[in-house]
Amino acid sequence: MDISIFFEPLKTIDYENILNNNSKSMGKVIDAYFDEGAFPDLENKHIALIGVKEDRSAVNNEGCALAPDYIRKYFYKLSTGFCSPKIVDLGNIKRGFEVEDTYYAISNVITELLKLKIIPVIIGGSQDLTKANYTAYESLSQVINIVSVDNQFDLGNPEERLNSQSYLSNIIVQQPNFLFNFTNIGYQTYFVEQEYIDLMKKLYFDIYRLGLVRSDLNEVEPMVRNADVMSFDISAIRQSDAPGNCNATPNGFYGEEACQIVRFAGLSDKLTSIGFYEYNPLYDKSEQTAHLLAQMIWYFIDGYYNRKQDFPLTNKSDFIKYLVSISDHKHEIVFFKSKRSERWWMEVPCPADRITKYERHHLIPCSYADYKSACNEDMPDRWWQAYQKLTVNS
Repeated sequence: MDISIFFEPLKTIDYENILNNNSKSMGKVIDAYFDEGAFPDLENKHIALIGVKEDRSAVNNEGCALAPDYIRKYFYKLSTGFCSPKIVDLGNIKRGFEVEDTYYAISNVITELLKLKIIPVIIGGSQDLTKANYTAYESLSQVINIVSVDNQFDLGNPEERLNSQSYLSNIIVQQPNFLFNFTNIGYQTYFVEQEYIDLMKKLYFDIYRLGLVRSDLNEVEPMVRNADVMSFDISAIRQSDAPGNCNATPNGFYGEEACQIVRFAGLSDKLTSIGFYEYNPLYDKSEQTAHLLAQMIWYFIDGYYNRKQDFPLTNKSDFIKYLVSISDHKHEIVFFKSKRSERWWMEVPCPADRITKYERHHLIPCSYADYKSACNEDMPDRWWQAYQKLTVNS
């Protein structure tokens, strides 16, 4: 498919100062779509920026469609910091006649990029675009994990039209379903109904309160390492650090914590797409949020170019294997520790008739803390959640 039909080029005049600058900035090394009819060559590219000017399904945040070019203005100015980055900016996806037309375009573009093993980085628009991102994997019949950094779950009402606060329920109820696991990082309890918390636990999804996550940010790394898709709602960041959102609130992650989380995402060998949503320039004092988002994207790319390629499915000779028996349980837990990165995984038993479908999901990223927990005869929550999905809830 020729995906160029879905895009409109950027306006060169908006980036003249950056492009004419002699410094080694991102704008100098990115192959961007500036001229009509001169769509960038995708061969041998690693990462593709995709702007989306779509906010018709935004809840109380109209104006987030303006986001892409504001973010680019700051991103293009940043120093590369990478060794020969191969990044392409495809421009902005054309706004469809109906919002569903935009979803269709996004899904098709991401599908083609995934086939080429290029990581799409979606900038702009509202978080309902996560559903369009998911649909791309659905078209490839790939069972995936989604991580959402958000101060709530966005379950909404599945019977209502898809919007930025109901995209998750729309994914859950869709059949056939290709969502294996959903992880929320940073929810704030006073924004979430207890029935939604109960539902997430019933579905064996992983949910982590803001306070718990911030108490040890390194524990976010295995949460993120298990994801194929990351959806980052800018409202997860506190208003003082990211005012550019109509739904911004006083509490949330600090800017540097947000950068660390997305760098973890970049480091993950498994993650193949990421989206940054809900940024609204109309509320952005001194364009502070645009600048922060540009740095977050920079950190994601920095993580990508520091990947270790050490997922245990590839070559287990690069790992140290540990067996831990828990006397009060029937299961022996198998741990793998990478010799390259010292990262940890747990192996979860999977029924033989499901091993093909869930080949990528029975090795669960974990931390040294999980190994210590098992050694103390305490079953790690991550292991138990995955075991329930593989053997009971599948």
